Amino acid sequence: MATTLPQLLTAEEYLKLPDNGRPSELVRGQVIEMNLPAPRHGKICLRIGALLTNFVESHDLGHVVGNDSAIVTTRNPDSVRGADVAYYSYNRLRKGRLPDGYLTVVPELVVEVLSPDDRWSDVHTKTAEYLKAGVSIVCVVDPKTESVQVSYPDEPSRTFAKDAELTFPEILFDFRVRVAKLFE
Repeated sequence: MATTLPQLLTAEEYLKLPDNGRPSELVRGQVIEMNLPAPRHGKICLRIGALLTNFVESHDLGHVVGNDSAIVTTRNPDSVRGADVAYYSYNRLRKGRLPDGYLTVVPELVVEVLSPDDRWSDVHTKTAEYLKAGVSIVCVVDPKTESVQVSYPDEPSRTFAKDAELTFPEILFDFRVRVAKLFE
């Protein structure tokens, strides 16, 4: 008996799917449903987004997006990941209103906040996917340990405890925040 492989979707086909009320991502052409995060996850995402937005807007540097905004990370087969928070400088994405649909560029910074059901193996895979796509910095925020793991394309990742200061001088010159502030 012949087995049939599931039809792989492109990013464009995935974008046109009706909203079934469940969060999902497109991973190597297949739709993967996820659980809704708990309110603490949302609070941490919102805090990070607010801190970045305040800094970015006060220095007129770029765009900060959140709420699982789509990032196309691979093609053939396509993957579309949803970043909790992402920063695009005006060098990558011009000033003004963002276009409808998926963007053709990746952000400089992606922040992912762990949910209790996230597996580290999946998080590392997603981080590597972002970096390979051209994201400069990926931060994985761990509410359980109140720490942040920061990954770069060509360096080992570093973990910052809650008493450490988080900075991104390569892309956000003067931005700095104590890790503990993310969890207040």
